[in-house]
Amino acid sequence: QVQLVESGGGLVQAGGSLRLSCAASGRTFGSNYAMGWFRQAPGKEREFVGGIRWSGGSTYYADFVKGRFTISRDNAKNTVYLQMNSLKPEDTAVYYCAATSDFRKSYDYWGQGTQVTVSS
Repeated sequence: QVQLVESGGGLVQAGGSLRLSCAASGRTFGSNYAMGWFRQAPGKEREFVGGIRWSGGSTYYADFVKGRFTISRDNAKNTVYLQMNSLKPEDTAVYYCAATSDFRKSYDYWGQGTQVTVSS
């Protein structure tokens, strides 16, 4: 089993920054192991934000966050980060950390979520 715990959510003003963390515990995966971030706003479907491969650190982002959000990881700590800059009110959502054994496939493990609220 893999357990994921998010932290770092909160309230920020538009244009501000926030850094989310996700710590993973439990068994590890192979070379294609990846962790990522999703978000779900009220009345909206869950959407993919971005992900990062554990081996090599290649990152993948949804088009709407490129240039504003950055994903990084600390292999030793089994932790992934989501640095969010130039936040907009439409970024308001519950952000979920996820993990997959293969970044090319679906994410199998999920955290509880952390609320991010961006005020105008």
